Amino acid sequence: MSTPKRFFADKIAEEVLLTGEEYRHAKNVLRLGAGDEVTLLDGSGKEYAAIVERAERGGLLLHVVGERPSDREPKTDVCLLIGALKGDKTELVVQKATELGANRIGVFFSRYSSAYLNENKLERLGRVAREAAKQCLRSRAPEVVCYPTLEEALRASAGYENKLFACEFLEGSEGDIADMGASYCLVVGSEGGFTEEEFSAARALGFSGVSLGKRILRAETAAIALLSIVMKKAGELG
Repeated sequence: MSTPKRFFADKIAEEVLLTGEEYRHAKNVLRLGAGDEVTLLDGSGKEYAAIVERAERGGLLLHVVGERPSDREPKTDVCLLIGALKGDKTELVVQKATELGANRIGVFFSRYSSAYLNENKLERLGRVAREAAKQCLRSRAPEVVCYPTLEEALRASAGYENKLFACEFLEGSEGDIADMGASYCLVVGSEGGFTEEEFSAARALGFSGVSLGKRILRAETAAIALLSIVMKKAGELG
């Protein structure tokens, strides 16, 4: 038996009218009709079982028949801050970070950043996060935000217990991830990496430098690798 298709809705009540992009996907791609079962998500951590009642003009009317808390959300609160990447690499990082369990994703611009990010691209990244969340059976999609500067991104880390700054010019890491607590903010640069001054600024705000080994990793690989290591150490990957 296949898993019911999942959709995000702004407000869950006894009856929900699915509209917009989610409706178009349900109607034109999945061809859902009366009697089909679906799962609704509102970002609260709950999942709502619903039945399609009928199609209406511009929407799909659903009847909610039950709710339950999701057991797929991570207990470890992790924010990933990634330098803007060229092409569709930022989308790849957002997709994989969502699957791995990041709760928040920030895209920033540092000295060596050479990519750009406009409102349309930021909206696209939000859609990528929502689609990835549905695919991996999460009940929440991480918030994706843009920071014009690295400093603004770093200052947004206030409140996280552990702050890790990945640097390709470090010979070794400054702490043991295994000994850390329940929340993390991780920083990985764009293709050009970071300057010594940027690393110093991060350390002044409480970040510890981490090395990902002897080899120079692509930015997207570094982001996924560091997040995977943290999630494994935190017990989120089994």
